[in-house]
Amino acid sequence: MFDDEDDDFSESSLNDDIEQFEAHLKGNSIGFIDSDRLEAIIDHYIINGQYAKAKSASELGIYHFGYNSLFKLRQAQSLSGMGLLNDALEIINQLEKTEMASAEILLTKAALFSQLKDARNSIRYFRMAMEICDPEDRDEIYMDMAMEYQNLNQFKEAVEVLKEALKFNSSNEGALYEIAYCYDHMGDYEQAINCYTEFIDENPYSFTAWYNLGNTYSKLENYEKAIWAYDYSILINADFGPAHFNLGNAYLSQEKYHKSIEHFHECMRLDGDDAMALCYIGEAHEQLNEFELARHFYRKSLELAPMLPEAWLGLGIIDDLEGKTREGIVLIQKALELDPLNAGIYHVLAGAYEKIEEWDLAIENYVKSLELDSTDEDCLSDYINLLTEKSPIEAFRKLQEFNSENDSNPIAKILEVNLYWILGQRDNAKSLFVDCLNENEKKAKTIFEINPDLLDDQDFLNLSQD
Repeated sequence: MFDDEDDDFSESSLNDDIEQFEAHLKGNSIGFIDSDRLEAIIDHYIINGQYAKAKSASELGIYHFGYNSLFKLRQAQSLSGMGLLNDALEIINQLEKTEMASAEILLTKAALFSQLKDARNSIRYFRMAMEICDPEDRDEIYMDMAMEYQNLNQFKEAVEVLKEALKFNSSNEGALYEIAYCYDHMGDYEQAINCYTEFIDENPYSFTAWYNLGNTYSKLENYEKAIWAYDYSILINADFGPAHFNLGNAYLSQEKYHKSIEHFHECMRLDGDDAMALCYIGEAHEQLNEFELARHFYRKSLELAPMLPEAWLGLGIIDDLEGKTREGIVLIQKALELDPLNAGIYHVLAGAYEKIEEWDLAIENYVKSLELDSTDEDCLSDYINLLTEKSPIEAFRKLQEFNSENDSNPIAKILEVNLYWILGQRDNAKSLFVDCLNENEKKAKTIFEINPDLLDDQDFLNLSQD
């Protein structure tokens, strides 16, 4: 909207004019100042967020140069910056009646409607401005319009607008990131992959597009493809720290711990120490049973971010793995204090209590974990296994209660099959096992991992091989 530089005036001339104007605000006479110089003063104030001074300068311009509608427009923009939105809108409405429509007037009105949380009218005026604006401004207007569609939760429309922005400016990284944001909200990762793939076909050297493609594959837990995409991002721009960070995460998920550590270190070499990167390095060393190194990096993480629950949890897990479970529980509880809605921490705490045979506390924490995340297969399995050791009948009752309230945990029916078998209800076990095979054969066959004794049951083996 405003030029960063004014070709007509040197910086020193502008500074002299500003000094003269601010003396005027204190009561001195300003003398003669032409409209261009006054406009430069106003633009300086608006750019620097000094809206009250911009308003005063605009009013001086209206007084001396009433024929020049630009000062009315700047007055409206100053009022907008001061939060006086209705006053600003009234001035813009007057300008619309008396002046030929300009892109700047329409964009100012669109921005006002945005501030007033009237997204529909904001979009309307952005579209009107698009028809008469300079072509080089279009991708930014598309970006602003996309924000308004997002405010309306119309993410599909936002994506279409963002794609138009990329047509005008293929290097608009903001548009790529906003597309990712929209697809996240829609949960439509396959469409996101198609979008980024099509964009990469036309712009193969866009490291941000490859990076966003990797992020989408990561959300689908397709880590091989994610690593492939991140590798291309780094091949194009080896100094892009976020790609190294996310590549480290992808390798961590694939249990390739040395590669994970390598990329987290490279991320920090480029962007400086990062608490989460240090924490993930600690986790990788923990998985490699290098407990002292893991402890070292968890502590380094906490030096940067003392309230980071993941690092406290990591320290607690190490103590537990080293046989100091009670000391570990204290650290795990610290993590829970910092992140009380984290289902995974309750699960870890439950396992620690189970290890020291604090059965009631273990059950209490398993239940809390499942209340927060009923889809966690490992937690449900651990909970039902603990109950089964104590009383298969009680375990069966609790599992049926769980199933009546939750239908999204893929392991629940498999656990029910196992309990039917343990309780001697073999026909019910086989019937339910057939249902599980029809729903998801691979998942159903995990019954033999849950209960290896079933490998000696010919009926179950026959059913799994049909």
